[in-house]
Amino acid sequence: MAPTIRSAGILAAGALLLTSGCAALSDDSGSSTSGSDSEKVQIAAAFYPLEFVAERVAGDLADVTGLTKPGVEPHDLELSINQTAALQSADVILTEHGFQPAVDDAIEQDVKADVVDVEKVVELRKADEGHADEHAAEEEPHAEDEAHAEEEAHAEEEAHAEEGHDHGEIDPHFWHDPALMAEYAEGVRDALSKADPDNAETYAANAKSLTGDLTAVDEEFKTGLAQCKIKEVVVSHDAFAYLDKYGLEFESIAGLTPDAEPNPAQLAEIGEHAKEHGVTTIFSERLVSTALADTLASDLGLETAVLDPIEGLSKDTKGEDYLSLMRQNLNALKAANGCQ
Repeated sequence: MAPTIRSAGILAAGALLLTSGCAALSDDSGSSTSGSDSEKVQIAAAFYPLEFVAERVAGDLADVTGLTKPGVEPHDLELSINQTAALQSADVILTEHGFQPAVDDAIEQDVKADVVDVEKVVELRKADEGHADEHAAEEEPHAEDEAHAEEEAHAEEEAHAEEGHDHGEIDPHFWHDPALMAEYAEGVRDALSKADPDNAETYAANAKSLTGDLTAVDEEFKTGLAQCKIKEVVVSHDAFAYLDKYGLEFESIAGLTPDAEPNPAQLAEIGEHAKEHGVTTIFSERLVSTALADTLASDLGLETAVLDPIEGLSKDTKGEDYLSLMRQNLNALKAANGCQ
């Protein structure tokens, strides 16, 4: 009997140590906010613009875990075990369906959080087909060429879908319109108020303050781009269409995702478009290669500059935020387009 009692004691002690070890591991690996106040609302934000809204609306009442770290192109996000755990333990998840398939897949699992999906809060615009496609349609190709073009387009769509970069007919880059960012902030306010009703008034005040800042930026763009000598802008990828509300037209080298490379014929057409409209500057961006933009600018004898898509922060912008980056973009556009 004695050996049995002793064995039971050893097993119980071992189980206690194992449980303690698992608890310590869980505390250490749950999210980037480990060791935080457990009383705070836990927010998981899929990528930077959503993280910015969360931090402003929540203030110090919540812990915000950004799933896309600085320097990572958000389309390329692959969730770690810790990030998946942060989603599972979150009270509120901020995301945009279709923008990051890895996040979509994780949310489809068993999560308890209130999910604030951009497409459920903001009216997103349809993706533009692009000037190159429009010009090609005007040429009325022969039936054989049409069939070949359809096959190539279908193959390209399948390739993008396999890469997890297929946005369908929707342009996801809504954050370039500060007014839409303000609308999303209202959705975040409501979700936080539901998760933490005792602090609803604070969330409402924070959202109102953020809306004021966003409205100010919106007015700066309206005024700053009201009188521009050049209306056309050539950018690295199709991430800036929402800025056309200010009277500019954007021609992109790549498509809705920065890894979609154009063929030589499309590059030549973009070059002709730039010459025709007196474009002075080819804009590249952070987080992805500038090779295509640099090559096109060199071939055309034009300047290069950076127009930040604000999809995420980088080592060059770690001290910036959404508002300051929008203003940097405004200054870059005014300089390149001769805006008074």
